[in-house]
Amino acid sequence: MKVCKFGGTSVASAQQIKKVASIIQADPARRIVVVSAPGKRFSGDTKVTDLLIRLATAALSGEPVQHALQSVIDRYAEIADELGLERDIIDIIRADLSSRLRADPGQHDLYIDSIKAAGEDNSAKLIAAYFTSIGLTAEYVNPAKGGLFVNEPPDRAQALPESYELLSALADKPVITVFPGFFGYTKGGMLRTFDRGGSDITGSILAAAVKAELYENFTDVDCVFAANPQVVENPVEIEQMTYREMRELSYAGFAVLHDEALMPVFRASVPLCIRNTNNPSAPGTMIVAERSSSSRPVTGISADSGFSTLYVSKYLMNREVGFGRKLLQILEDEEISYEHIPSGIDNLSVILRSHQLDTEKEARIVERVKRELQADDVHIRNDFSMIVLVGEGMNNHKGLTARASAAFARTDVNIEMINQGSSEVSLVFGILKADEEKILNELYQEFFAPALIR
Repeated sequence: MKVCKFGGTSVASAQQIKKVASIIQADPARRIVVVSAPGKRFSGDTKVTDLLIRLATAALSGEPVQHALQSVIDRYAEIADELGLERDIIDIIRADLSSRLRADPGQHDLYIDSIKAAGEDNSAKLIAAYFTSIGLTAEYVNPAKGGLFVNEPPDRAQALPESYELLSALADKPVITVFPGFFGYTKGGMLRTFDRGGSDITGSILAAAVKAELYENFTDVDCVFAANPQVVENPVEIEQMTYREMRELSYAGFAVLHDEALMPVFRASVPLCIRNTNNPSAPGTMIVAERSSSSRPVTGISADSGFSTLYVSKYLMNREVGFGRKLLQILEDEEISYEHIPSGIDNLSVILRSHQLDTEKEARIVERVKRELQADDVHIRNDFSMIVLVGEGMNNHKGLTARASAAFARTDVNIEMINQGSSEVSLVFGILKADEEKILNELYQEFFAPALIR
């Protein structure tokens, strides 16, 4: 059995959904299909999810919702008409959206989540109807009926352990299951959405639950590339990589797959393949527990912006028991998580995601660290990027850090921070955001240009 997930561009139009159907028809093992909400059909188009956010915002602000509601319905109606479906599917979608709008708006975030989730839910209903219309035996399954139960707020939504046993029953269904991505339900019936890349997470959960032979994640690229093709010209294709490598690259900005989506298949040892809906004959990139060795020490290079640094200095910091714990407690009080903590004898830096901060929080953190920890110097700097070199073979190659440093020297880019994890799968450099593209290209040339491979 294979579980297939199709992203927003793969289900954005009737033409794309016909490609999805052909892919499913080509392999009888593809019996569970997870779908996203219809995405952009062309540059400048609007995703259905964004249309739904507009609808929810209008409803919460007390504005008329008819125009926003009709915009959503029109998108589905256009797809249904071009697929030759009966209009009753649009009546079902209209009724669903109207029901969601009538829900209690008291819990603002949950109300928005419910309306956003209508994108995936109704996409699944429509695609199941199309499959049936062309002779495939298919069934739409709602996450509550299928058994995808998640935890209660305020923690981020995650599948409960018992969900895997409940969802395993999908393996016994003699039909093609069409399952909406992005959301699940609490035991009390509350709809909750996963973080960004939520449909990837749903697909991974289902693949792990049914112990699939393969989880195929269909998107709009042939494979995973060694660097961002929008920054580096013609980067090499990655044929095979490990879960750990993909996790590190996803964390640092690879948009192909959300890093949290790897955990269920990693734990269940289900291989994952990134493939292209528009070019299904391409082999894609296989993500596995272990891979064959490569002459290249670096598998991929990624860059992500939106980081800030909390710098703390105090003489004899290393002698003070509990200093780090007290510092992290201040961040916890502000509901801030951290990414890295490179340190010296008398100073340390805490790398944070900038979106967690605002001017007031920054001022409170600095004041508390100075007052409670009696630090000599405390300040926060913004506009940082993290450049990450990733590769399972890095720990077996001498001089790799020196080669990376040489690339920085050639571009005159200053290294603000270096951090290597204990796994030795990644090497992280903190730089100013303004230097991101320049050093990304230089590092790619250092480790991937044929004349420099060594």
